[in-house]
Amino acid sequence: MRVDIEPHQRLNLLYGPNGAGKTSLLEALVVLSRGRSFRTTQAAELIGPEDETFRVFARVQDHLGHEHRLGLERSGKRWRGRKDGEDLSQISQLTRAFPLMLMEPDSHLLVSGHPDVRRRYIDWGMFHVEHEFLGVWRRYSKALKQRNAALRQGQAAVLDSLDAVLGEQGQRLTDLRRVHCGQLARDVQPLLAELGGSALGSIAVAFHPGWSGGSFDEALQRNRDRDLERGQTLVGPHRADLGLNYGKASARAVLSRGEQKILAAALLLAQAEQVAERGEKPVLLLDDLASEFDIGHYECVLERALAMRAQVWVTGTREEAPAEGRAVFHVERGAVRKVV
Repeated sequence: MRVDIEPHQRLNLLYGPNGAGKTSLLEALVVLSRGRSFRTTQAAELIGPEDETFRVFARVQDHLGHEHRLGLERSGKRWRGRKDGEDLSQISQLTRAFPLMLMEPDSHLLVSGHPDVRRRYIDWGMFHVEHEFLGVWRRYSKALKQRNAALRQGQAAVLDSLDAVLGEQGQRLTDLRRVHCGQLARDVQPLLAELGGSALGSIAVAFHPGWSGGSFDEALQRNRDRDLERGQTLVGPHRADLGLNYGKASARAVLSRGEQKILAAALLLAQAEQVAERGEKPVLLLDDLASEFDIGHYECVLERALAMRAQVWVTGTREEAPAEGRAVFHVERGAVRKVV
């Protein structure tokens, strides 16, 4: 099925019954930006039973006002990306050209989920605000893969040379993340006050690097015997986490599901605002927002999103949006009809 949309540059509301395909439209935008879905890891599930490939195309405008044509094609494990008619070698080139933030019903996992979720959150912001980040992250990831292979094979003699590279890149990656998380801790507080009031006023945000005590080089040396025994690197930036505490307790242990959603919304908006402040205007996708929040929180989140002067997409079962400066689309059984 082919769907074409001419969205509003400010606000787009997609409404219709549950199961109509609203989230699938947002999913297409996420796939174009990230090369993967937020709902499945299987590309075949995005294609459907009658086709062998799927394609997503968009015209986007960068922060300088220049228009670009983006496209992504997926077929099984193969992908092909294009920008302005030129083939791309990395998905990250699409991500750079199409910065996108998603808030959806599972966003509370940013608080209650595995550290992997929070690391991805940190690194999304790092990718868009710190241009050194991607190169450092790639060098660290390559060195980590080589070290883990050596550990599995018991090649202790090569660990000194591998640890020199891993330690240098891991420390730099950690330093970059620490600065970014410090800025998040500062910026999220006024958002929490606005969204959660005094109830969430004592939330503390802290960065955990993935080891304790001393430098990363020292941690690698201390843990070498244990790493050899386990066949993997047990400490380092690949174990980093964003600490979220309510008083002396973990936020995930004491906050209700609703409070976790408010905290997650504040974290996502704070990071998107940081990206916007640096000139990029991320597209903001707010999936099923009205079912996640009461009317007061719904309006507050939407108001903060629109204040970034970014393009906002909202899905819901009802037509709930400001009367001016918007486009409204009715979605049913995968068909999209522009109403306003």
